[in-house]
Amino acid sequence: MKKLSNIKQFQLYVWLIPAFWLINILEDIVRGEGDLSLRVMNETWLAIYISVLNYRLLEHTLPKLSWKKPFSGVLMLPLYFFAYSLGFFLWRQLGITLHIFTPLGTPVIMSERIGILMGYSIGSVLFFAVVRHVYNHIKLKQAAQQLRIERQQAELNYLKSQTNPHFLFNTLNNIYSLSRDKSDLAPESILRLSKILRYMLYETSGPYIAIEQDLKIIDDYIALEQLRYDDSLRINFNYDLEDLRQSLPPLLLMPLVENAFKHGVSETRDRPYVDIHLTIKNRQLLFIVKNSTGDPAGDNKAKVNIGLSNLRRQLELLYTDYQLDVQQGDYIFTATLKIILASHV
Repeated sequence: MKKLSNIKQFQLYVWLIPAFWLINILEDIVRGEGDLSLRVMNETWLAIYISVLNYRLLEHTLPKLSWKKPFSGVLMLPLYFFAYSLGFFLWRQLGITLHIFTPLGTPVIMSERIGILMGYSIGSVLFFAVVRHVYNHIKLKQAAQQLRIERQQAELNYLKSQTNPHFLFNTLNNIYSLSRDKSDLAPESILRLSKILRYMLYETSGPYIAIEQDLKIIDDYIALEQLRYDDSLRINFNYDLEDLRQSLPPLLLMPLVENAFKHGVSETRDRPYVDIHLTIKNRQLLFIVKNSTGDPAGDNKAKVNIGLSNLRRQLELLYTDYQLDVQQGDYIFTATLKIILASHV
């Protein structure tokens, strides 16, 4: 991990050093001092020294400074002061000796030249430090954003791992009831369950899926539930969709449908019913599920179960503009889900 971080920091200097060099060249062009080709050679020679020095200071020396070892930092200061002043002057003199650096302009005394080079050094340190800080800040924000996305995805997967077995457990209970009663409908229920299992195993791994596929599974689930009841159970499932290929997170609507049967119809003694209506128009989803219940409204609040609580959390992670309302009335329970599909995270 540390090695990867060092590589990324090195990549910063791959373009930072040429940028620093180019700024100085442009400054020389604006001033119009001396031959441009000689200025380019001079700036290249100076940039080599100052860039290596800045890299050592910003990437190796400063990160290792610690309040626990203050003397090590104090000892390094004179060394860098020498390197940025007299050391820089000696580097310039070496270039002159090697005929790489060509003195231009009016000659000045050594102390004044060192002062000029010291100012050059301070400017370079500020430039490198500011750009490095901005670069690291952006990278840190990107890393934090990526970490947040990964954590949210992990939580979504966890919520699915809770909801899916919970859904299957309830479905198996239905089949068990039919088998215990030696019903001829048991084989058909197992067949429908196999379709649901196949869908959950092979079609729900991605983040989104066409709504028409989810509707087929809801149909199979409703048919599976209906096998348990006689003709007294009234079910109305209708939908109005602009596009059957509209994408939606897989099984997002299922908890509301399952809740209507498990906590509604199963507890209703007289004329049980479930009304389900789905509309998607202009990227706006409206899903209403009404079902009979065995209790009057009274002062009781709508029951909170794992399916509804998981659904709420999934909506928080998936969308920024949504509304989920549940209301307990006199022998009726209503769940209303509204989602602006374009607000997905």
